[in-house]
Amino acid sequence: MRDVHKLWILIALAAAACGLYLFDNLNGSFDYALPRRGVKVFAMVLTGVAIAYATVVFQTITHNRILTPSIMGLDSLYMLLQTVLIFFLGSGHITIINKQVNFLLSIAVMVIFALLFYKLLFKKDNQPIYFLLLIGIILGTFFGSVSTFLQVLIDPNEFQIVQDRMFASFNNVNADLVWLSLLFIVVLIGFAWRHNASLDVLSLGRDTAVNLGVGYDALVKKMLVLSAVLIAIATALVGPITFFGLIVANLSYQFFRSYKHSVVIAGASIISIVALVGGQWVVEHVFTFNTTLSVIINFVGGVYFIYLLLKESRSK
Repeated sequence: MRDVHKLWILIALAAAACGLYLFDNLNGSFDYALPRRGVKVFAMVLTGVAIAYATVVFQTITHNRILTPSIMGLDSLYMLLQTVLIFFLGSGHITIINKQVNFLLSIAVMVIFALLFYKLLFKKDNQPIYFLLLIGIILGTFFGSVSTFLQVLIDPNEFQIVQDRMFASFNNVNADLVWLSLLFIVVLIGFAWRHNASLDVLSLGRDTAVNLGVGYDALVKKMLVLSAVLIAIATALVGPITFFGLIVANLSYQFFRSYKHSVVIAGASIISIVALVGGQWVVEHVFTFNTTLSVIINFVGGVYFIYLLLKESRSK
């Protein structure tokens, strides 16, 4: 089957999932329920596209399909920021109760961290990419440890608010944040899409890419920052989803078997929409809100991650 036909099948599945979520069991409350469901679906679409794009690009740069941008510690930094704000300022502070302020502050902190991180590590030319990943893992562990320490000391009532931020949630998404995220994501992906052909060459390896005229180091730095910003926006919008990018990116690789990033990224984005919208419908109608979508995704993603590790070890 040609890739374009596969894409149309996925688009049909995504449209069916969105239609089911929007119109199932409305009971005539179109004016009340439909706009709220529409905002949630829009948030899921934006989150899925941002995470899918960032993960595929990140895996191309690192030449490793079992890594995600979360390895740089952005999820842990987000939780540390939320914990620190509530611990020192309290849950009644404007940075907590005002979602727009919290959203912009979270993005700013994560983007500044990523820029400083890359600036320091890329001072020397030809710095190994795995050195950056190692530092990211160490920082992520450090941020997580500090967050856990503060959460132990925090007031129990305040901890409930922190706990709500630990898991991605689409139930209380602010419409203003969705439109703001749309603006950021469209600008970033519009800027990055023209580099897809260069990413196709970059996936062949550093030496081949350089010989074919690709500015390898500059492109890697640019795409790393782009991945970090997209993950920062998605995390600030709905919360951390650790393994989601790993799942949708590898499913897209398996389904399309294509080297073209335009195809793989489009496929991963549509798969992510099907997974998020369909998964949210299951959470609401099958599990009746007894669990969250991020818990299911992280469980499935963790199992899939172990499967990929075992598969890689058997192939060597």
